Amino acid sequence: MNSAASIEAFLEMMSAERGAAENTLSSYRRDLEDASAAIGGGLAGAGAADIRAYLDDIAARGFAATSQARKLSAIRQFFKFLYAEGLRGDDPTGTLDSPKKGRPLPKTMSEADTGRLIDRAAEEARDATLNDGDSLAALRLHALVEVLYATGLRVSELVGLPVTVALRDDRFFMVRGKGDKERMVPLSAKARSAMRAWLTARATVPAFADSPFLFPAASDSGYLSRQVFARDLKGLAARAGISAAKISPHVLRHAFASHLLQNGADLRAVQQLLGHADISTTQIYTHVLEERLVRLVNDHHPLAD
Repeated sequence: MNSAASIEAFLEMMSAERGAAENTLSSYRRDLEDASAAIGGGLAGAGAADIRAYLDDIAARGFAATSQARKLSAIRQFFKFLYAEGLRGDDPTGTLDSPKKGRPLPKTMSEADTGRLIDRAAEEARDATLNDGDSLAALRLHALVEVLYATGLRVSELVGLPVTVALRDDRFFMVRGKGDKERMVPLSAKARSAMRAWLTARATVPAFADSPFLFPAASDSGYLSRQVFARDLKGLAARAGISAAKISPHVLRHAFASHLLQNGADLRAVQQLLGHADISTTQIYTHVLEERLVRLVNDHHPLAD
């Protein structure tokens, strides 16, 4: 069985029948041709032991588990195609286990760094020496940072907030998130104060006055883009003496969740606040709970060292 011809036939099927994108096809080609070159006799005629040896080899060469899993996925689909087309009477990948991918811990910030970031935003929002344009941007950024840390919103939920959230000045508001599901999120007094200051400044800009969005912008969506907020946030971090590489809107969302758990919040409550449909998604923060339990035992158990 000609491996090169089989790979070409597989790629043609992926393009014609499944509409695979050019980048996807290129990725499949690289992975399958690499495996075929490494396996004696080519990939199409390989057995389970040959493929297992290939996977062991790329693991020994230092390929990440994610890369190993991607290569195995391409090989699996290739052999399913050969079997379906009657080019092979078996699928040698059926007994192979996928490489275990460790779930990375979420990037977050310490409470001290978060405090420095927010304090810097507040200081810039109060700076009377700024010109009108810079003052407006500083007030908006302060409101964005305070609301994000107070609520743990996804960045898409934050930048698209309706102006009614600020006009009502309530301690809680409803947000529509993933899957068109609504959830209630809290607003701290500091976040409400920052929003009021932003509303006052926002009212001085005629182009913003009639916008239904809290953070309007001259964009297709009508509100501030996630990219502009992320850029402004990194600039704020740098001015606060925090590495810009360590911060993003998502990092502040993680900080919201981590700091709640560190201070005694229940995992289920954090799940609801973050808008996670499944508790397993929120369980990426269990390392925070484990640290808290160890600290609790060390501080309060009579036999602790």
